[in-house]
Amino acid sequence: MHQELVPLHRMTTVTGERALVLGGGGVTGIAWETGILHGLAEQGVDLTDADLFVGTSAGSVVATELAGGGVLADLYAGQLSPPDGEIPARLTSWMVVRYALSYVMPGSPAQKRARLGRAALKARTPSEELRLAVFDSRLSTKDWPERALKVTAVDVANGKFVAFDRDSGVPLVNAVASSCAVPLVWPPVSINGSRYMDGGMRSVANVDLAAGYSRVVVIAPITRAASPAATPGAQAAKLGVPSIVVSPDSAALAAIGTNLLDPAKRKPAAEAGYAQAVSIAEAVRKVWG
Repeated sequence: MHQELVPLHRMTTVTGERALVLGGGGVTGIAWETGILHGLAEQGVDLTDADLFVGTSAGSVVATELAGGGVLADLYAGQLSPPDGEIPARLTSWMVVRYALSYVMPGSPAQKRARLGRAALKARTPSEELRLAVFDSRLSTKDWPERALKVTAVDVANGKFVAFDRDSGVPLVNAVASSCAVPLVWPPVSINGSRYMDGGMRSVANVDLAAGYSRVVVIAPITRAASPAATPGAQAAKLGVPSIVVSPDSAALAAIGTNLLDPAKRKPAAEAGYAQAVSIAEAVRKVWG
């Protein structure tokens, strides 16, 4: 299913209006999300007027651009251009096994994440300086926007989950780079004396950060999770407000391919997202209002 209307399980106290949650999914996730959002806007469903943006991993890049006032047409055009400056990477079978071992061994969720964090610190990766330079060039805004933005990450030392915002005292580029620091592939990012890795290690979208908002749209390139309760759909349902989870349809999955970290797949992923928007526009409109 490429869209999921989430039932209302319970009503919660509403403190804000509309939240847009953008999940992780590598460089192809950035492209697909941008295509979806641009396509929806052209169908008259503009999600850039959200009151809250939540970004995890790939979603942190897109959320930051939107919260900073980025123009969807320009962001989409950027995804269609040659992927100059991107570092090709791949999540190998060994890395997947290492992830699985970290999570199946005994311990609390934070302890399991910390176990993976220790492995991330030992892994041979490109330098942290090189990765920060990539994000410095990738992001059109370097300062935290006035609009509400949450960027997720995980402390590698203790597995603690954090959601950085403009009051956290953290440079925006470092926050986004940490949220995208896929363990074993990219280096953890240094922030105020600690090292941080991908916020997707806690949840692929961290939809629960939208609690208190009256309408929630989730754009999630990945919907798998270690447990059913951790999926974007389950997290959205617990919010108790109208929500929808959008994920890649079959054509988008084919365009994205098996390597989410392949910059060469950026253009087809963006185009697939743009095309998919037509089929989901009305369902999203009903939630967004």
